[in-house]
Amino acid sequence: MFLSIFGSVEQGIIYAIMALGVYLTFRVLDFPDLTVDGSFVTGAATAAMMIVLGYHPIIATLIAIVAGFVAGCMTGLLHTKGKINPLLSGILMMIALYSINLRIMGLSAENAIVKPNIQLQSNETIFSQFQSFWSPLGIDDTLSNFVKSLGAAVAPNTWGTVLIVLIITVIIKFVADWFLKTEVGLAIRATGDNKRMIRSFSANTDRYTILGLGISNALVAFSGALIAQYSKFSDVNMGIGMIVIGLASVIIGEAIFGTKTIFRATLAVVFGAIIYRIIYALALRVPWLDSSDMKLITAIIVVLALVIPQLVSKQRDKKRKEKRRLERLAQQRELVTQGGE
Repeated sequence: MFLSIFGSVEQGIIYAIMALGVYLTFRVLDFPDLTVDGSFVTGAATAAMMIVLGYHPIIATLIAIVAGFVAGCMTGLLHTKGKINPLLSGILMMIALYSINLRIMGLSAENAIVKPNIQLQSNETIFSQFQSFWSPLGIDDTLSNFVKSLGAAVAPNTWGTVLIVLIITVIIKFVADWFLKTEVGLAIRATGDNKRMIRSFSANTDRYTILGLGISNALVAFSGALIAQYSKFSDVNMGIGMIVIGLASVIIGEAIFGTKTIFRATLAVVFGAIIYRIIYALALRVPWLDSSDMKLITAIIVVLALVIPQLVSKQRDKKRKEKRRLERLAQQRELVTQGGE
C-alpha cells in the first residue's frame, strides 16, 4: 500500500506540471484546449527521440518544451487567424499531432519513417543521472529505515526521484505565480476574463491568446518529457485522455483548496494532481477493478469532483437561508413582545 501511494505521489507531482498547463488555458485564458492530448505525446516523443540519438537529457527536455510551445501556438493561430472555433482548433491540432508524433519517433530509427513507441531502458535520463549523484549520499537507507520503523513493510528503493520532481514542480509553480502577476500575465488573465475590455486598451488579444496557448502546451510537453523519462518509454497513445486527467486535477484541487489568489489556485492544482493519482491508485486496488478501467475511474472521479462541491454548496446555502429565516422570526417575535408591553 505504501509503495503504491508513494509511486502515485511521484507521478502526481510530474502530472501537476501538465495540470498547471491545463489550468492556464481552461481557467485563466478561458479556452477549451484539446491540444493537450497531442502535445503531451509531442513532449514525450521529442525527448525520447533525442535521448536515443545521443543528446543530453536536459537538452532533449528543453527541445521538447519548445516543440510543445510551437504546437500550442499553432492552435492559437488556427483560432485567432483562421477564425476557427476554439474547441475545433484544439481537436484539429490534436489529430495532426498524432501523425507528427509518429514522425518524430520515427527519426530515432534509420530504417523507419514512423514509429509508435521508443524504449529508453538502456538510455540515460534526467532521473538516472540525478540518481548517480543521489545514491552515494546514503540518504535513501536512512529514509527507508525511518519509514520501516514507522511500520511500513517495504520502503521505496530510492527517494531521489520524488525529490527532483518536487523541486522541478515547485519551481514551475512559483514561476507561474510570478508570470501571471507580470504585465503580460495580467494581460493574458484579462483576455480570458473580458476580451472586449482589454481590446478597448488597444491590446492585441490574439497575441496574448497565442502566447497563453503556447506556454500552456509547453508545460504539458514538459510533463510528457518527464513522464517518458520516468517510465522509460514513449508511446503514441500515452496522451489519450490526458485533458480529462488535467481537468480532474484542476477541479479536485479547486474544490478542496479554493481559488481566492493565484498562489492558492496554482497550489490547489498541484495538490489536485497528487490527490487524483492517489485516488486512482487506491481505486485500482479494489478487487473487481482492473487497469483497463482507468478511463472509467477517471470519468467517475471528475463527475464526483464536479457534483460533490455543488451539493456541499447547496447544503451550505440551505443552512444559511434557514439561519436567516430563524433570525427574522426571532426579530419579529421581539418586536411583537415589545409592542405588547
